Amino acid sequence: MTKTIAFVGLGSMGLPMATNLAKTGYAVHGFDTRPQAMDALAAAGGVRPESVASACQHADALILMVVNAAQARTVLIEAGALAALPAGAHVCLMATCPPDEVTALETEVRAAGKRLVDCPVSGGVVGAKAATLTIMVGAAKEDFDAVAPILRAMGDKLYHCGQKVGQGAVVKAINQLLCGVHLAAAGEAMALGEKAGVDVATLLEIVSGSAASSWMLKDRGPRMLMETPPVTSAVDIFVKDLGIALSAGRSAGMGLPLAAAAHQMFLAESGSGNGLADDSQVVAAYRRLNGIS
Repeated sequence: MTKTIAFVGLGSMGLPMATNLAKTGYAVHGFDTRPQAMDALAAAGGVRPESVASACQHADALILMVVNAAQARTVLIEAGALAALPAGAHVCLMATCPPDEVTALETEVRAAGKRLVDCPVSGGVVGAKAATLTIMVGAAKEDFDAVAPILRAMGDKLYHCGQKVGQGAVVKAINQLLCGVHLAAAGEAMALGEKAGVDVATLLEIVSGSAASSWMLKDRGPRMLMETPPVTSAVDIFVKDLGIALSAGRSAGMGLPLAAAAHQMFLAESGSGNGLADDSQVVAAYRRLNGIS
């Protein structure tokens, strides 16, 4: 029997994720505030619902690919998704959210007779299109097993991170902590090269092929040398995600000084008016700090 999936949030990642579900054979009822996004999914084999509630009425699972926990709560409570879902349906929260906000949402979902699965993703637009996302799940084993086939239609790296809702969010926060710190460190290193007057293209080639390298350096480093690089992920994403990592640290009673320092550099770049610029432009915050033209 074909499973019915309600999918809310057809953005740059959500639309290809929903499209991959439709290609796999699921009946995908996709909702977004932008009508053109729903039209695009319908053209790819999905169903265009009249509302969030109508999308959820006969759904086996609801996938939330929204910006944050506040948007998820708006969809669930204010837009009527939680009330419309059948009893026992699974709510797959795939947004990057603070773990304590995820556990608070789980309490409301459970009280309504449904099951929340904490399953944030990593891999960006490229991974969403290719169905190669990494998906980190925090949920009881029976809930993980129930939604695993759905999640595998969107990602080829599926991990059960723990039996408790919120543990997937913790793993995603740690992933983003490392990405943000690596990226801020790469910006600091490249800015030092500029300040010292060395050929930064040669510098980048050397460090990218040495033990000093990281995935973030090799991916973002070339864009640090561009005057106006294309945007693959914005500065403000790391303002949000490093803030989530710091929140997870507070909840665990742990200081995260490197994450805090990186967060400040992304905040500085966002505060200069470049929050929507490519996240590689954290290097510009170091340039301003050190008078590099």
